[in-house]
Amino acid sequence: MGQEYQELSYHSDPLPSLPEAVSVGGSAGIAAQLRRAIVEGAYGLNERLPAERELADLFKTSRGTIREALRRLQELGMVDRQIGSGTFVTYRQFSEHTEIADVTSPLELIEVRLGIEPQIVRLAVANATAMDIERMRKALLKVEAAAGDPETFSKADAEFHLAMAECTRNRLMVWLYQLVNETRSHDQWAAMKESILVPERIAQYNAHHRHLYNMIAKRNLDSALDTIYDHLDTARNDLVGAVRTRPN
Repeated sequence: MGQEYQELSYHSDPLPSLPEAVSVGGSAGIAAQLRRAIVEGAYGLNERLPAERELADLFKTSRGTIREALRRLQELGMVDRQIGSGTFVTYRQFSEHTEIADVTSPLELIEVRLGIEPQIVRLAVANATAMDIERMRKALLKVEAAAGDPETFSKADAEFHLAMAECTRNRLMVWLYQLVNETRSHDQWAAMKESILVPERIAQYNAHHRHLYNMIAKRNLDSALDTIYDHLDTARNDLVGAVRTRPN
C-alpha cells in the first residue's frame, strides 16, 4: 500500500491534441484534457501514457496534481495504473460518442439530465465520502467565483456537477456525466450561452448549487432532490425561452 508509484520513461514529445496543455490548471482540467486526447485517439487502447514527471513538466504543475488527474481518469475507466509499469489506456473508442454530441439538442440534453441527476443526488447522499464532499465544496467555490463571466461560469458549472457525480462512488455514473459535459460543450449550447447566462440567472443557479452542496453534505435526501428538480426545471424553462426568442 505504501509503495511509491514507479515511473518509466515513455517519450518527451508534447501530448498530441493538447496544444494548450500548459495553460490548464487543476487536476479536473488536466484530466479533461487527457481524456479528450484519449477519446480523440491520440492514445489508443493499451497504449502507455507519458510518465508523471513528463506530464507535470508539460502541464507546469506538481506530480501530486497529475496523480489526482490520473486517479480521476482511472475512476472513469479510461486508464489503468500499474505500479512499476505505468499508466495504460483502457478506453475503447466508439465513434458514435462524438457524433451524438454533435446532433443532440440542448433540450434533449436537459431531458437526459432530468433523468440521471436525481439518481446522482440519491447516490451522492448515500455514498459520498468526506473527500468527495470537500471536492464538491471546492467546485462550489469555483462556480460561485465565476458568476461574472458566462463562459467561465459554464465550465465551472460543468465541473461542479461532475464533482457531484463523483460523490456517487459509481464509476459508470461518473463516465456518463463526463459524456453529458462533453455534449454540453457543443455549438448549439454555446450559441445560447450569452442570452441565457445573464447575472440574475447565474445567481439563481448558484443558489441552487450552494443548497445542493449543503443538503448532500448533511445527507438530507428529500431537500437535495427538491433542489435538483428545481434547478433542472429552471434551466429547462430558461432554455425553452432562449430557443423561442432565438432568431432563425
